[in-house]
Amino acid sequence: MTHFLDYDPADIEVRVAELLVATHEGGDPLIHSKVKDALGILRRSMDMDVVFVSQFREGRRTFRVVDANARITRVVAGQSDPLEESWCQYIVSGRAPQLMKDARPFVEDGSVPDPGFQIGTHMSTPIVLQNGDVYGTLCCFSHDVKDGVSEMDLKRLRITASLLSEELHRAGVGGELQLEPMVTRPQK
Repeated sequence: MTHFLDYDPADIEVRVAELLVATHEGGDPLIHSKVKDALGILRRSMDMDVVFVSQFREGRRTFRVVDANARITRVVAGQSDPLEESWCQYIVSGRAPQLMKDARPFVEDGSVPDPGFQIGTHMSTPIVLQNGDVYGTLCCFSHDVKDGVSEMDLKRLRITASLLSEELHRAGVGGELQLEPMVTRPQK
């Protein structure tokens, strides 16, 4: 599936697509380190603190791949919590918007659960498999409100989620992402 017909090779969407497409080698392509690299490009280009891929399974949301700046320790690969209490589920079910330029009012009025730490700007989009099932989400957030965030940033997230879905399909519906070790690594 071609997402880019006329592009500048420096465009963020192209860089992410090239990394993700280059990962497929007959096994589960999402265990490849290039997935984390692609998420890092997204996080830095949108000036976010965290970007992650989650998986929904057996009533739980599990962080599968996480790229975060060095000061973030609350979101790590392998961490799991009840799906119904997650922002991811609220967004997938339509109870919260995919783009929250300022998420604080949503927490204050109870539209989303209190995460226990400050979230300023938040974006999330479902990763929908070709059979229509929701694998999980691709999300990013910043502790501070990012005034420059736009629908174009959400579009980048959606394109990346679509590419991840294609790779999951190639690996077999429901393919697992390998969990990263639960260690903190310094990020640039």
